[in-house]
Amino acid sequence: MNLMQDMTPARAGLVDRDWWRGAVIYQIYPRSFQDSNGDGIGDLSGIIHRLDHIARLGVDAVWISPFFRSPMLDFGYDVSDYRDVDPMFGTLGDFDALIARAHELGLKVLIDLVISHTSDQHAWFQESRQSRENARSDWYVWADAKPDGTPPNNWLSIFGGSAWEWDGERMQYYLHNFLSEQPDLNLHNPDVQDALLDVVRFWLERGVDGFRLDTINFYFHDQQLRDNPALAPEARNATIAPEVNPYNWQDHLYDKNQPENLAFLRRFRSVMDEFDAVAVGEVGDAQYGLEIQSEYTSGGDKVQMCYSFEFLSGIAPTADRVGEVLTRYEGSIGDGWACWAFSNHDVVRHASRWTLSEPAQRAYAALLLSLRGSACLYQGEELGLTEAYVPFEHLQDPYGIRFWPKFKGRDGCRTPMPWVTDNANGGFTEGKPWLPVAVEHLSHSVAAQDEKSDSMLAFYRRMIRFRATEPALAKGDFTLLHAADDILSFSRQHAGRTVLCIFNLSDSAQDIDMPDGDWTPLAAPFDGTAPTLGPWQALYAAQESSDG
Repeated sequence: MNLMQDMTPARAGLVDRDWWRGAVIYQIYPRSFQDSNGDGIGDLSGIIHRLDHIARLGVDAVWISPFFRSPMLDFGYDVSDYRDVDPMFGTLGDFDALIARAHELGLKVLIDLVISHTSDQHAWFQESRQSRENARSDWYVWADAKPDGTPPNNWLSIFGGSAWEWDGERMQYYLHNFLSEQPDLNLHNPDVQDALLDVVRFWLERGVDGFRLDTINFYFHDQQLRDNPALAPEARNATIAPEVNPYNWQDHLYDKNQPENLAFLRRFRSVMDEFDAVAVGEVGDAQYGLEIQSEYTSGGDKVQMCYSFEFLSGIAPTADRVGEVLTRYEGSIGDGWACWAFSNHDVVRHASRWTLSEPAQRAYAALLLSLRGSACLYQGEELGLTEAYVPFEHLQDPYGIRFWPKFKGRDGCRTPMPWVTDNANGGFTEGKPWLPVAVEHLSHSVAAQDEKSDSMLAFYRRMIRFRATEPALAKGDFTLLHAADDILSFSRQHAGRTVLCIFNLSDSAQDIDMPDGDWTPLAAPFDGTAPTLGPWQALYAAQESSDG
């Protein structure tokens, strides 16, 4: 296929500085995307060889999970050198070639930036722990023990246990919101902010189009180190941590979500604006996610987009539930902007998490691509991949190892991408893959679906193309019309054109009521018609306003 002929209007048109508003972003988990050298681990060269697949989907950008130098205890989210590529993934030259090829294909490149914490192997931490007087002694969050030797307060780590680790060199505790080998940086120190903004500039000067900001609401802590209060049992949920983790039992008022973050995000944005760059932040909070999302994206002076975990949780996305989330979102977002996702590298794939049939997966994909906001797709989502079972002896994820068996960790969504069917490793590698390839994924490979007009892959291509032909779906205003009894409907309005979106989120036919007006059916990849909408069907229609 001629890729230039296949480009959607979103990528073939004039330069749009607001390209991110309504963009579709494809997340690449490098370890599992494509191995090019037979060591069983995906790499940057492998990504380059597979970018055509992403371009054919019609998406606007890729988000690449961390590839920096790292001990890989948290698979790249423990950074030991922000300015270099880990040899496991290739070289800076490979990264430059990846940027060049992506831009040739009309794809923007966002990279995952982890600045709330580093690896304990980072030179900054190695210096900081040596004494209480050295130049970087205050670059991390250090605190004295209580008189009885216990940690400074009751803060907990998402990965289990206390968020404080004793260090015998300094005879103090240091804060770690994740693994003990991932000490938290002290962004209250302006020198730390300056150093991190220098890292931002380094990658922008190399040609990246922006960043995905890991744990954006964890950058600052309460300087008084006050205890978090208990959370009432009825207020607990497992949105960002599994039920077995007592992290969910606290109201996280002091270990994250601090007001000082707003000023730093403005500093960050001023650097970004020099390059017309874009950022999407990950908001990890079970109680205040939507509110923080609004706060961090409002005013045009912080980050452009954030995502929270409302649709990354295990709560069944019924019409009522989706309506409730969208109502809260629309009531708080103001001039901010969301980036919606159903799956990523941290959660069970949504096809399994929500027990979705293939028709249901298609209906929810259409819903995702019709919401007001941008959208993230996780690699393999376009193939309809389910969560893979990874036996305990093959587990790599320390989170899963810690809480097994009630929580099996994140390896099941990170297994290698299947490119072909007639190969035990799905065309991912010629060596032994770092995680086993799921046998059930082979029949869903790219090769198996590529030329089939009725495949899940073909559906995603058509749905993304349909979205690109309707500016109202990408950038329009939003009005919720109905959210009950398995029917969800809303309208999107842009430049005098209203697009009606109706979804039957059930496996039985449902009667629907069309709003008043002269509605013209649109050529979306569904067979839905009024007055009865079939199981897992969607209906799209449009009308022009009299003054449009």
